Amino acid sequence: MYHPTKLFAIAFTTVMLAALAHAEPPRPNALVIMVDDLGYSDLGCYGSEIDTPNLDALAAEGVRFSQFYNTAKCHSSRVSLLTGQYCKAAGDTSLTNAVTSAELLRKAGYFTAMTGKWHLKDQPTDHGFDRYFGHLSGATNYFSGDNTFRLNGEPWKVPDKGFYTTVADVDYALKFLGEARQTDKPWYLYVAFNAPHAPLQALAEDFAKYEHRYDVGWDAIRDARLAKQKKLGLLPESLVPSPRPEHIPAWDTLSPARRAWEAKRMATFAAMIDRVDQEVGRLFADLRAHHEMDNTLIVFVSDNGACPYDRRSRGVDEKPINAGVGFSDSTGWAWVSNSPFRYYKQNQYEGGVSTPGIVHWPDGAKAMAGQVCRTPAHLIDVWPTLAEVAGASEPSEWQDRDLHPVSGRSLVPLLRGQPLNRGEPIHLMFAKDRGLRDGDWKIVSFRGEAWELYNVARDRTELHDLAAQEPERLKSMVNKWTEMTRDVLHAPAHDYEPVGPARLPHKHPEWTDFSKEPGVSGKKQRAEKSDK
Repeated sequence: MYHPTKLFAIAFTTVMLAALAHAEPPRPNALVIMVDDLGYSDLGCYGSEIDTPNLDALAAEGVRFSQFYNTAKCHSSRVSLLTGQYCKAAGDTSLTNAVTSAELLRKAGYFTAMTGKWHLKDQPTDHGFDRYFGHLSGATNYFSGDNTFRLNGEPWKVPDKGFYTTVADVDYALKFLGEARQTDKPWYLYVAFNAPHAPLQALAEDFAKYEHRYDVGWDAIRDARLAKQKKLGLLPESLVPSPRPEHIPAWDTLSPARRAWEAKRMATFAAMIDRVDQEVGRLFADLRAHHEMDNTLIVFVSDNGACPYDRRSRGVDEKPINAGVGFSDSTGWAWVSNSPFRYYKQNQYEGGVSTPGIVHWPDGAKAMAGQVCRTPAHLIDVWPTLAEVAGASEPSEWQDRDLHPVSGRSLVPLLRGQPLNRGEPIHLMFAKDRGLRDGDWKIVSFRGEAWELYNVARDRTELHDLAAQEPERLKSMVNKWTEMTRDVLHAPAHDYEPVGPARLPHKHPEWTDFSKEPGVSGKKQRAEKSDK
């Protein structure tokens, strides 16, 4: 017979095992990674020839979105990511009408940290982040930085030697994770890489890897990317890609000097993306070493499509591997980056607003693991996704804030193979560039010019404007866009005044002027803080 003490021990163990079996699983950690000016086709798992094995593996094990939307602009995408609201609704860069995901999760018991580009008012430590390393500016020299670098709210001096921003972002991310693990809290880490935003500057070993890879030119590279996208199943075989636009010449018509310059620019851009992937790999290795990969929700996004603005370059005859040399973006290569779509950063065509979106969460997204999700999603959906997994609710009030409702929807149902009920269309706007995605239909206006209408289910590359054939649908969607701009974004009336006539072909003063010598195309760099 069992001794009474043994009987008690067996009974106690049985009760504890039963309790553990029914206990709630630990709340997941959360890692959000945002890159800057990376286009739809710039990762290997989205069609690129650039080596991105770590992000490719993340996509293979997670969920890859084929229709993930942003705001087409740097700072406004950051606002939407952090608040679940459209930029103007949140109070723009001041965030006065919103609660950030860091504030929400910190209140819910998370350790919160951020590294990288902020590009908003105040500092991350003023908006819910326990730890912060990075630059407050919209762009910085990758080797020498600028005077906006901060560490936990205090000025931080960039070292004279041995510094590269992309690497430093992950050095401090790992440091903050180490500090988080000294607590008993789950953690939330937001890594906002400045790369591959201009100035285009790369570490020497990364640049050497790509130095002559792009001598074949943008026509050949784009064709290869398109073929790979279809082979990957990311895009349907029937998709007709957008043609090379009239403002970009065929590669073989360029002078030898221009071809050499353009190939060097793209080599630098590719090297910067490769480095991002290497640093992301360091982060992932750390999570695996601490057995955190399975129960960490990882979200990877870009703030907008590739940038076409050809501004100022320094040292065009040199290699971009030190602080004194830095290249501007190229409109020709931006067209490649945004394959198979039309247009670029700031424009609300697919090339400007549709970029890679990867979600990885083995413990919570087994149903969709390894699949391509074709349901449209948006940066505003990140906040409610984080809120749901953290068990946090949208607050109705917050000290010193006049809150507007969150517009995003949690992506958790999609991750579990269930439908997503959005309710409202996806609103798109930056400055005078406008758009609305409603089911299979989309309207878009280039810089305040005439509205265009597309059935993106059949014509994702927006080649066949149906505005003339579907005037009632167009009118209804324009009315909805106007209503949302007024009532959801709380924008001033001049933001939704009627559009003007179309002026074709579309032009922009800062797109590359291929008639000029290398390195002097476009206007001089402006000091617009909204687009540094």
